[in-house]
Amino acid sequence: MRRTGVAVIGCGAISKLHFDSIVNTPDTELIYAVDINEKRAKDAASAYGCGFHTDYREVLNDPAVHAVHLCTPHYLHCQMALDAMEKGKHVLTEKPMAISPEDAERMIRKSEETGLTLGVCFQNRYNATSVKIREALDSGRAGSILGAKASVTWNRDEGYYKADSWRGTWEMEGGGVLINQAIHTLDLLQWFAGDAVSVRGSCFKSLLENVIEVEDSAQAIIKFDSGVNALFQATNCYCVNSPVSIEIICTNATINLDGSLTIRYNDGKTECFTDDNPITGEKSYWGYSHKLLIQDFYDCIHTGRKFTLDGHEGIKALKIVKAIYKSSDTGQWVTLS
Repeated sequence: MRRTGVAVIGCGAISKLHFDSIVNTPDTELIYAVDINEKRAKDAASAYGCGFHTDYREVLNDPAVHAVHLCTPHYLHCQMALDAMEKGKHVLTEKPMAISPEDAERMIRKSEETGLTLGVCFQNRYNATSVKIREALDSGRAGSILGAKASVTWNRDEGYYKADSWRGTWEMEGGGVLINQAIHTLDLLQWFAGDAVSVRGSCFKSLLENVIEVEDSAQAIIKFDSGVNALFQATNCYCVNSPVSIEIICTNATINLDGSLTIRYNDGKTECFTDDNPITGEKSYWGYSHKLLIQDFYDCIHTGRKFTLDGHEGIKALKIVKAIYKSSDTGQWVTLS
C-alpha cells in the first residue's frame, strides 16, 4: 500500500491536533505545513519534520500530496476544498465545512463528481461517551427519546477575538458562538435525536457587544423528524470553559452527559462512563478524538470504506446554525430544507 502524502493548510491553534494525529496514523506521511504566515509554516515544519510552503495552490500541484487538511479561517474552507478536489486531493476540513449551506453543497457536489473523500471534523462523535449514548439509543435499552436539552457555556474574551482579524465577523467567521464553538454540540444533538426539521431561536451580544459584530450568546428550540423537541443554549460569556452538558429523556432511561456520562434506567440500574482525555493545556476541552477521526478518515481512504462524517453529515449542523440565525432575524419558526 502506498503511503498517503498529507499537507496541513493553516498552522493556527487547531492544527497541532492535526499534525500530532497525522504523524501517528499508519500509512500516512506528512509532506507540508502550509500557512501564509511564513514563520508559522516554518515553525510547524521544524516541529514535525516536514516541508513548508506559504502558497497552498503550489502544494496542490505536488503529486506527492494526496490529501489536505483545512485548518484555515471558515471563509476559506469552500474555495480551498474545491481547489484541492479539482487537483485530485482528498479533503478533511475543520468545522464548519463552509460559511453557508450553499457553499457546503458545492463541496459535496465536487466530492461526488470526483469520487474523492470529503470529511468534516466533528470529532466529538468519536468520544467514548458519545459512542455509549448512541449504543444505548440504538440498542433500544433506553427506549424512545421524549425530549432533550444541551448547553455550552464557554469563555472567549476580547483578546481571543483581537488575536485574529477574521474572528467575530459575519463575512469571515460566518457568526459567533453558534458556528464556531456550539456547532459541535448541535452536531451531537442531531446525531442522537434525528434530523432537525424546524427551529426557533434568538442570538444576541452581551459582554462582547463592543468587541464583535456577531453573537456571543444564543438559545433555540429545535424540532426533529423523530417528533422530539430539544432546548439548546450557548454562550461565550462564562468565566471558564465548562464541559458540554446534554440531557436526553427516554421512555426507559435518563441520559446525562456533563463531562462524564450517566445513564439511569427506570428499573433502577445505573451506568457511568468517563472519557479518558490525555490532552492537557488551554484547549483540553476540545477532547482527544481528533486522532480517532483522522485515523478513521485515512483507514477509509486506504480500504475504500465510506467515511461516515462526509459532507452530507457535516452540512446538517451548519443548516441548524443558519436556521437559528434566520429565526433570530425574523422572530419566526424556520423550516430546514
